[in-house]
Amino acid sequence: MTFRISKEFHFSASHQLDDLPDGHPCGRMHGHNYVVELELSAPTDGLDKTGFVRDYGELKQFSQWLDAEVDHRHLNDVLTDRNPSAENLSQWLYERWLPQFPELSSVRVSETNKTWAEFRP
Repeated sequence: MTFRISKEFHFSASHQLDDLPDGHPCGRMHGHNYVVELELSAPTDGLDKTGFVRDYGELKQFSQWLDAEVDHRHLNDVLTDRNPSAENLSQWLYERWLPQFPELSSVRVSETNKTWAEFRP
């Protein structure tokens, strides 16, 4: 049995996707109001003494980093080693934050209120 917790974060950024057919709207520079959801999990016998998977307050460092490094940026300049799709962004965030949050089990990214991409190893 496993406990899962999640917290939602927001940022705004632009991007332009490469390798799309001519005329595809995502091939032009455009922006989104992104939503990122971090999910952390632990087995029922792996909770800390307080009964937490992780204290939500500790996730503030992610929020501060997101505001400083990603918010109101052009994602092509931030994710320099990959096309800044929602899928690649979710994987990049997971890989970047797993060392700080070993309980991290997935990262979800939304570009619109109807679409989500999720990276879950």
